[in-house]
Amino acid sequence: MLFQPAIIALLLAAGLAVVMLAGVAPFAVQVIRHWDIHSGSERQLALERRTYLFSTLLTFVLVAQLAALLLFVFNADRLSVMFVGAMCAVGTLNVNAWGFPSLIAQMAVFFLAAIWLAINHVDTLARDYPLVRIKYVLLLLLLPVFATNLWLEVQYFVNLKANVITSCCGSMFSEESKTITAEATSLEPLPALWLFYGGMLAAVAASLWHGRRGGRSSGFLTALTSGAGFVAAITGVLSFVSLYIYEHPHHHCPFCILKPEYDYQGYGLYIPLFIATAAGLGAGAMQPFAGRPSLATIVPRVSARLAKLAAAGFLLFTALSTWFILASNLILIEH
Repeated sequence: MLFQPAIIALLLAAGLAVVMLAGVAPFAVQVIRHWDIHSGSERQLALERRTYLFSTLLTFVLVAQLAALLLFVFNADRLSVMFVGAMCAVGTLNVNAWGFPSLIAQMAVFFLAAIWLAINHVDTLARDYPLVRIKYVLLLLLLPVFATNLWLEVQYFVNLKANVITSCCGSMFSEESKTITAEATSLEPLPALWLFYGGMLAAVAASLWHGRRGGRSSGFLTALTSGAGFVAAITGVLSFVSLYIYEHPHHHCPFCILKPEYDYQGYGLYIPLFIATAAGLGAGAMQPFAGRPSLATIVPRVSARLAKLAAAGFLLFTALSTWFILASNLILIEH
């Protein structure tokens, strides 16, 4: 299994991220201890040159981690044909105990990388690089997260055995299952609709408000509603959106909608959802630094753009979900 091209690419991306962060760690300590933008010393000039180099390299590495989440899910779905009992990505992830922890870790890496990239972007726009120390503190904090992600991926891929009989979505996402996902799938259609559209409305409204008016409080609200909107969106897909796509009242799997027999509709839902959530979290993450003189105009401008991107992503996700519901032949709620 380790010689699958997608698996090699995922392990290389995760390994490169850990190597880069580990390599930067000693330099990060130097920056945290000695950075002084007002100094003209030789040490400061050397730090500035190396900071620019490392920030550029880390940007490419972290962008690769954003794409790695999509590749991870795509690969899990593609490998499902190799395991007895698997019909979609769920079966592949259930082959051993490391599958779903690895997916969750990859999602955490996605959002944390997006937040760091947002903070790094506003820092590079300022004339005095006021967030350099903070960026490198964050990198030191990211290192154990990325290392954990790599370790989980290695455990998962090394223990993929083709002779294992796995279980698929029918058992995991059934209403009788004793899991958190079962709680979501067991929601009645009407309450689920209210939760879903309420969460989407809050996320879009907060993002649009911040995009037009700005302000630190609305930026934090954008991040909060984006996170809550993400939870509401996934709950909605589990509880009723997937049913309308499958036109089956008991098929709640959020992964089967990624398959070609359903026209890859899941990618149309999940890509704007993840982009919107990352943009909303990024807009909120930079608000604590809006009071710094050199960032007074930069943070509001960049966070407003991110908020508008978040609003557009949530609106697209909601519009597509609504279209799938209206175009379906399944009827869950009688009018």
